[in-house]
Amino acid sequence: MPKITIAIADDQILFRKGLGALLDREADLELVAEADNGQELLDKIRSLPQAPDVALVDMHMPVMNGVELNESLRKEFPETKVVILSVYDQERFISKMIEAGASGYLIKNTAVEELMLAVRKVHENGFYFNQACMTAMKNAWQYRTQQIRNLNHIPIELTEREREVLQYICMERTNNEMSEAMHISVRTVEGHRNNLLLKTGCKNTAGLVIFAIRHEIFTLIA
Repeated sequence: MPKITIAIADDQILFRKGLGALLDREADLELVAEADNGQELLDKIRSLPQAPDVALVDMHMPVMNGVELNESLRKEFPETKVVILSVYDQERFISKMIEAGASGYLIKNTAVEELMLAVRKVHENGFYFNQACMTAMKNAWQYRTQQIRNLNHIPIELTEREREVLQYICMERTNNEMSEAMHISVRTVEGHRNNLLLKTGCKNTAGLVIFAIRHEIFTLIA
C-alpha cells in the first residue's frame, strides 16, 4: 500500500525536526518535504514528481504565512490537504482557516496520537474536525438565519434521507456503513451524497460537514 506523503512548513526548527522524526517512525507515513516558511515549501513541492497528500502548516511564518500558503496550495495543488498547526486556540483563528479551506486545525500541544489520527483521517476522508474545530465553527455562525441556504444563499430543501446521510457523513461513516445502517443500497447512498453536493454547492465531503454544522443539521454532543 502506498505511503501517505507529508510536507511540513514551520519556522521553529526544533518543532519541525521533532515532528519529522515522529512521522518517520510511522510505517504508513513518509515525509517528502520540509521548510521554514510557506514560499520555500511551495517551491519544494513544485519540484516534486507528485504533490504530497497532506501538508502540516504553521499559521505564523516569515515570508509566506500559513494563511497565504493554504490559499496557494488550494489553487496550485488542490489534491494536497492542509492541516494547520498553531499555538493559537482562539475560535476566530480556527473558524477562519476552516472557512478558507483547511482540512483540519490542531493546537501545537496536541497529543502525538491525535496528530497521527488527523493525518490519516484527512487523507482518507478529506477532513479532520475535532471538537474544538466543530465548536469554533458553530459559534462563528451562531447568528445565521434558520432557513437552509446553499453557498450562493439560495434557499434549498433537503429530504429526510439526505439529512440522515449528511449526519452520517459528519460522523465519518463510509458508504458501506451508511448502507447497512439505513437499509439501503450503496448506490442509493452515493446518489444521496451526490444530491447533497449539487444542492449545497459544496465541492467535497469537508464542505458538506461545514454546511451541516452551519445549519445545525449536525449538532455537537457535549
